[in-house]
Amino acid sequence: MELTDARVLVAGASGALGGQITDALLARGARVVAAGRDADRVGAVAARCGTEPVLFDAVDTESCQATVTAAVEQLGGLDVLVVCVGVAGFGRAAEADDAVVEELFAVNVLGPMALVRAASAAMGDQGAVAVVSAILADLPTAGMAEYSAAKSALATWLGVLRREERRRLTVLDVRPPHLDTGLDGRALAGEPPKLPAPFPSADVVEALVQGLAEGSREVVLDAKAGALVRR
Repeated sequence: MELTDARVLVAGASGALGGQITDALLARGARVVAAGRDADRVGAVAARCGTEPVLFDAVDTESCQATVTAAVEQLGGLDVLVVCVGVAGFGRAAEADDAVVEELFAVNVLGPMALVRAASAAMGDQGAVAVVSAILADLPTAGMAEYSAAKSALATWLGVLRREERRRLTVLDVRPPHLDTGLDGRALAGEPPKLPAPFPSADVVEALVQGLAEGSREVVLDAKAGALVRR
């Protein structure tokens, strides 16, 4: 996909990773609307975009749908959706709090799905979505059962969507390892298990943007090389 002048919505632009992705897309010449939950942070990102910020909460699927509508109105259409929203939760599976589990799935699964559905309906025949899930979809981890299950559910859904919409929609699933964004320190509950050294978020940004440009299906970690690969 040609990213120059592409009309892009970045949902989660107020986060550390989302802000970097937004800047990388702007550097490629894309026209970007920044959406996020934190008004001050998303406002600062939107100022760099030259567009109006959009506030939304991934827990509210109607808010997700309205966010896509707002981006379409600003940009005159939509070519690309990037979703980088998420929240972590830790602890033993048998001891998980129901309210925490519900929010984990709302933010990590239901919100992204609602955003993608709304964007798909707004796009033409050559649209693209890039969604950040996690390596947990491939490597479920003790002490992170619900978090792993949510990421697995999202990755599975994206895989089915890709097959169903293969003639009109490019679906890129980005599954990075533990990153240097501090997400583990903002968990809904619990303390993280021992984690590997954080992976550079800048590498994820580069792989995601290049994956969009190339029409890739996945960005995953090559454990032997210690690097992300597009395929």
